Amino acid sequence: MTEWLTSDQLRAWTRLEAVAELLPGALDQQLQRDAALSHYDYLVLAKLSEAPERTLAMTQLAAQTNASLPRLSHVAARLEARGLLCRRRSAEDRRTTLATLTAVGWDTVRATAPGHVAEVRRLVIDRLTDEQVRQLDAIALAVLTALDPDGRLEARCTATQEAAAPGRR
Repeated sequence: MTEWLTSDQLRAWTRLEAVAELLPGALDQQLQRDAALSHYDYLVLAKLSEAPERTLAMTQLAAQTNASLPRLSHVAARLEARGLLCRRRSAEDRRTTLATLTAVGWDTVRATAPGHVAEVRRLVIDRLTDEQVRQLDAIALAVLTALDPDGRLEARCTATQEAAAPGRR
């Protein structure tokens, strides 16, 4: 027999569901207004902007953006058509496709990042105390561990590695 949620558990779950539904749309609104990008589009460009030579293998980029390769390929094609990134085969391994942020893509990230960070702060970070931010990190990691038990997604691995590294915070 299934054990039902307590009233406290149900309230927490309902609020988490609401955040999971509303936050992506709120972030999309700001990014659409400022750069005609979805939140996922921006995430792809931002991850490339942080990579050495602004280039990542598509498999790495998928792991860093928490997406499947088919979803990433679809988005990359759209971003490529806008001149924000380019894809090419790796010279070292022809089976690997590399994605590189173009100069236009880099300019887009630089122009868009301040507004995006301000929106993330407005909607989430500035609403929390430092202790709540630490708790949010721990909670997100606990849930990610259940959602990604093999550690395929980089968000979980990075958080685990950072938590284990002394003096990182």
